[in-house]
Amino acid sequence: MPKRNPRAVFLGTGFAVADGSIIVTNEHVLQPILDNKNLEQLAVFYHKDNEDKIIIVKEVASDNEHDVAILKLTEGALPPLKLGSIATVHEGQLYAFTGYPMGMVLGLHPVTHRGIISAISPNIIPMLNSAQLNTKLLRRLQEPYNVFQLDATAYPGNSGSPLYDPDSGAVIAVINKVFVQESKENILSKPSGITYAIPINYVEKLLKDKGLY
Repeated sequence: MPKRNPRAVFLGTGFAVADGSIIVTNEHVLQPILDNKNLEQLAVFYHKDNEDKIIIVKEVASDNEHDVAILKLTEGALPPLKLGSIATVHEGQLYAFTGYPMGMVLGLHPVTHRGIISAISPNIIPMLNSAQLNTKLLRRLQEPYNVFQLDATAYPGNSGSPLYDPDSGAVIAVINKVFVQESKENILSKPSGITYAIPINYVEKLLKDKGLY
């Protein structure tokens, strides 16, 4: 936003696919409503040739149920990643994810973490009491789907990071959330070391449904 100080608010990580003009991230990363009156826009920030750069993007598709959003660059392209297959993914395999774990705290220099697939489990975390139930959780109870659980620590800025095979570079999932063991305020000081990722087949389906891949 031109009138805001600082002008930019960093919300998460994304990665390019297809022809390089298509960006994948989490749906929860995006602001629900842009402040068009004050010229607020979505943008991608990246570092290249020793310079920080920016490209305005538009949201073109989203899947709230699987927390996936697709953006399109208004100009140019970025180096795309290839989508892999989840057919051979199993517990114990080593994968890596690259992103911006704490937004701009570390600058526009992506950080890579490694971890194994510790479990392939339904996207439901047990609740301690009925007061924690909500409409979204009840819907998941009715139609659960499997996600990848990692023994790695991700942080809020890692949302939308690609989870990929470090040998082939093929993306098999999108970092989605971190298990919070106490409160959101303690996520940095007391990380649980448990991270979840959305399998890439939901991203691929959304891209194909919209004719983007």
